[in-house]
Amino acid sequence: MFHLGLDIGGTKMEAVLLDDAGTVVLRERRPTCKAHYQGFLDNLMEMITGIRTATQYDFTVGIGLPGAIDPQSGLIKNCNCLVLNGENLKRDLTVLLNQPVFLANDADCFTLSEAVDGAGKGYGTVFGVIVGTGCGGGVVVKGQLLSGPNAIAGEWGHNPLPGWHTEQDGSVERCYCQHENCIESFISGTGFSRRFNARHGTQYTPEMIIAAANEGDPRAVTHYHHFIDAFARSLAGVINTIDPHVIVLGGGLSNVESLYRDLPPVVEKYIFSPTCRTQIAKAQFGDASGVRGAAWLPVRVTGD
Repeated sequence: MFHLGLDIGGTKMEAVLLDDAGTVVLRERRPTCKAHYQGFLDNLMEMITGIRTATQYDFTVGIGLPGAIDPQSGLIKNCNCLVLNGENLKRDLTVLLNQPVFLANDADCFTLSEAVDGAGKGYGTVFGVIVGTGCGGGVVVKGQLLSGPNAIAGEWGHNPLPGWHTEQDGSVERCYCQHENCIESFISGTGFSRRFNARHGTQYTPEMIIAAANEGDPRAVTHYHHFIDAFARSLAGVINTIDPHVIVLGGGLSNVESLYRDLPPVVEKYIFSPTCRTQIAKAQFGDASGVRGAAWLPVRVTGD
């Protein structure tokens, strides 16, 4: 059996066709049609039917997107491809393709990919973390992606930063979700650079801040150490709650190699155990994890 995964983004769509062993048979990209929903749907169908014609394979279909699917209505919400919000893409594609279609949040797809055959392969419980523009996550247990009645499993980025205090963490951070001091505001790439720039009147990217810290700039060093501490407090809350065997990091900040040296000893300070055996690993498939995870959805999702 072959498995087609589609990763829907605000600017592009990527498709990958995998065999049962996870080998890439075909990969294709094209711009996302954002003018209206019908145009998006037509463009996506053209992509899928084109792949079927080119390969002449039967395949399952899984889709990852940067948004959520309401479990009751099936409607998409909070998606940065705005024409999808309020639409039932799963139902519409199921009718057009005359076969089941599986949808999930892109962070869930990332986690599933890494759990199936990436950095989390062979571990019982995998917690996937994306630290990029935002801060998302997902949970896979024994190879199965977990989902619940609110479709928010793994959304740790919108929990409050544990132990927040003005003396160590600065002023109140107001999140777009209308809550205060969300983890995402402190440890996402966006939050990491925004807070540094607001304090120092600079326009540094996350990469520039990390480079400055490596060169010994005291402002950047201090900011990096606070980032590590905030990240560690946040991960400790996850470990105390679900006790994962491995935490796999993806997104832009996951490429900072010093994280894998500096995070573990600080995490150990905060968890409810004298030692921490949870591994912290870098994603094996990087940016390709999302589309690979989408391909695995039809065979790895519980309750669907």
